[in-house]
Amino acid sequence: MIFATIETPRAGPVPALVKNGRVHPLPFQDMHEVVEAGAEEAARQASEASFAESEVRFLAPIQPTTLRDAYAFEQHVKTANQNRGREVPEEWYQFPVFYFTNPNSIFGPEDEIPYPHYTDALDFELEIAAVIGKAGINIKPENAQSHIFGYTIFNDWSARDVQRAEMKVGLGPAKGKDFASSLGPVIATGEALVDRAVRRPGVFDLKMVARVNGVEISKGNFKDIYWSFGEILARASDHAELHPGDVIGSGTVGTGCLLELTRTQGPWLNAGDVVELEIEKIGTLKNIIGGKQE
Repeated sequence: MIFATIETPRAGPVPALVKNGRVHPLPFQDMHEVVEAGAEEAARQASEASFAESEVRFLAPIQPTTLRDAYAFEQHVKTANQNRGREVPEEWYQFPVFYFTNPNSIFGPEDEIPYPHYTDALDFELEIAAVIGKAGINIKPENAQSHIFGYTIFNDWSARDVQRAEMKVGLGPAKGKDFASSLGPVIATGEALVDRAVRRPGVFDLKMVARVNGVEISKGNFKDIYWSFGEILARASDHAELHPGDVIGSGTVGTGCLLELTRTQGPWLNAGDVVELEIEKIGTLKNIIGGKQE
């Protein structure tokens, strides 16, 4: 099943079921209520009245309760560390790591992304994110899929110069990340992706592509992730309860950011640039970079 949050010609925002190219509004206040009800029950309550996808505006599908971001693709980790003149820390291979970022700076498809005054190195990150659907603590990797409502595209916007300076202190990133995160255009449940499942909990064979101003510059696949979402959820829930509506990013797929492609000197994103992140069976998350703020 595919779920979204939309604006219609008459109302919005409203959660909806997307099926066979049509968008069916749901009788819930927001996506959190959909997640709490469960995918099957929510889908049963979909309106028979529907809209063509072109008739609605897709918004960020959910406003996260909390937003974590992992660091789970080995190719990205290797390149990022090489750019800092070091090897991958041996601890990275011992357990999946993640950080908490800002759940209150969420943008959706077609939204303009602010260009903070404090950076000259704005970057995108091509990621997939899991939306938690069932609460749990001390979750075993093999049970993780039952706690995931679905998956969406995640763009973890980054101010690379600020991030680089912050992480030299040994705590971060913070201002290098907290100004914007994009989610969307939809949340695809595991049922919608089951034909692409691989033998790892919470992992699917899905192509991932990034384009800037219509030019493809990044290509990867979700199945290449080193730490599965099963392992990430097990780590995140170890003596810490996950709740419905929490969102956890995968970290950047290999080649999925300008940092990997151009090292530390850029060129970086500019005002007016259009960034499109596409993941098979989930769609395309498109944003434009706004003018630099003072």
